[in-house]
Amino acid sequence: MIRQQLAEWVVQAADAAQEAGELAFDVLPAFEIETPRNPQFGDYAANLAMLLAKQARRNPREVAEAIRQRLPEDAFAWVERVEVAGTGFLNFYLKPDWAGAVVRHILQRGTRYGDLALGAGKRVQIEFVSANPTGPLTLGHGRNAAVGDTLARLYAAAGYAVEREFYINDGENSTQIRNFALSVLTRYRQLLGEPAEMPEDGYHGEYVKEIAQGIRDQYGDSFAQGDPETVLKRFEQIAKQQMLEEQARDLADFGVRFDRWFSEQSLYDSGAVQATLEMLRARGYAYEHEGALWLKSTAFGDEKDRVLVRANGMPTYLAADVAYHRDKFERGYDLMIDLWGADHHGYVARMKAAMAALGYDPNRLHILIYQLVNLFRGAEPVRMSKRAGEFITLREVMDEIGTDALRFFYLLRSHDSTLDIDIELAQEQSEKNPVYYVQYAHARICSIERTAAERGVALPDPETTDLSVLTHPAEIALVKRLADLPDEIALAVRHDAPHRLTAYALEVARAFHGFYTECRVLGAEPALQAARLLLTQATRITLARTLGLLGVSAPERMERAEES
Repeated sequence: MIRQQLAEWVVQAADAAQEAGELAFDVLPAFEIETPRNPQFGDYAANLAMLLAKQARRNPREVAEAIRQRLPEDAFAWVERVEVAGTGFLNFYLKPDWAGAVVRHILQRGTRYGDLALGAGKRVQIEFVSANPTGPLTLGHGRNAAVGDTLARLYAAAGYAVEREFYINDGENSTQIRNFALSVLTRYRQLLGEPAEMPEDGYHGEYVKEIAQGIRDQYGDSFAQGDPETVLKRFEQIAKQQMLEEQARDLADFGVRFDRWFSEQSLYDSGAVQATLEMLRARGYAYEHEGALWLKSTAFGDEKDRVLVRANGMPTYLAADVAYHRDKFERGYDLMIDLWGADHHGYVARMKAAMAALGYDPNRLHILIYQLVNLFRGAEPVRMSKRAGEFITLREVMDEIGTDALRFFYLLRSHDSTLDIDIELAQEQSEKNPVYYVQYAHARICSIERTAAERGVALPDPETTDLSVLTHPAEIALVKRLADLPDEIALAVRHDAPHRLTAYALEVARAFHGFYTECRVLGAEPALQAARLLLTQATRITLARTLGLLGVSAPERMERAEES
């Protein structure tokens, strides 16, 4: 809130200096509003002058002084003074009563604190998870789900109209689905005592046996009789549907919902794939070579052209993906975000090229690549699932450590870096466990409020309470962190970086625990007690909102939290 407002005032001042002929520049560079490590350099500092000096052809300190002189009068409602320091920093010193203004603002906004009008209602579609319907969701899919869902929550908080979508990879040309169906059919025949062997690329997890047993229980022992291709189709439809239902259940229990489940096969059924290929031909970006149809993706920076239809007439996965993204562009979204696994890194350039070839602006498509997740139990790596065989399922880890802990741990690091999760740490009830540490701060505040009620201490009126008494360094440090939530939401959206929210939640919890240690709330002098009760209430609101954006609960009671 404060950083964003200070940044706006600095921009206004630079523009005013330009209009007055005191500064010359073409475009203002991106700059930061920082918190100086040494309090003697102010509460906040802007580095714009150093970045602008080259364009302005002026000494950075001269640029800073020109900006300082043109700061709008509104700025001095909160700002006591502004100084030019060092190589050209603008150091802002806030008025003593600014902390009270922040607390009042948070209390007034309540559960909507942090909401922004950044998106102005623009439509954003986020496509994530999109796992093949051939097995349970994996530990990696869980990271995709946590990142995608949190991004959706953040974009909604920033004022965008958000739609969540799951793309079902169920095209008839999918060799994976065919092998999955063959695997289930083989296990079914084995249950009947027939000498059936698993296909070379078959699925060997226990879940395949479970599906086969379910088919036998429901349909009996004659379900595999008849034309082999018809039988395989029959098994494919049932197995695929069961896996989709299981994936949907797991995601729902993980706090993830989708507005649309989009079938790849529907693109073939509607003729969208063929229409897209014809459009690429007409625009001169699809050509035939050695019997295959190729996308001329090198025309848009890809390292080589890509096959759309094989020489045997079978479309590649790329053909349907291009048709799918064409469909998304035609739906009129202002921005589309795809979240793909690390093994899809090479597809980014070809998909962007395909959209450009179709005449769309590829900058409207953001493709985020998330990296692998490693699971540990203490120092020992966990590599195998009893049910899935060769991989660890989301359900197993979710059931063992809980949705809250797993979502928080998934978001501790940027999606583009490898992540290690320690099951033992995630289960530990101590300050070493980051999610426990944050949730405990919220529960501790709820405990304070319950104790106050038991003692007959009512929550004071924020409009009439004197908040200027909030001057202790621990109080000021806490209010500064609380004031940062709107800025953190804006930065997380601008950089597609939901992990910023876990770091922010930890900072707020750390600041609150520090305040709690140094500043008595209940039992303090009456005026101070009233102000501190409102500060703790503002902290509770901020923590609950931050945890909500992460898809993590904000418990009112936890072990060790019952204290005042």
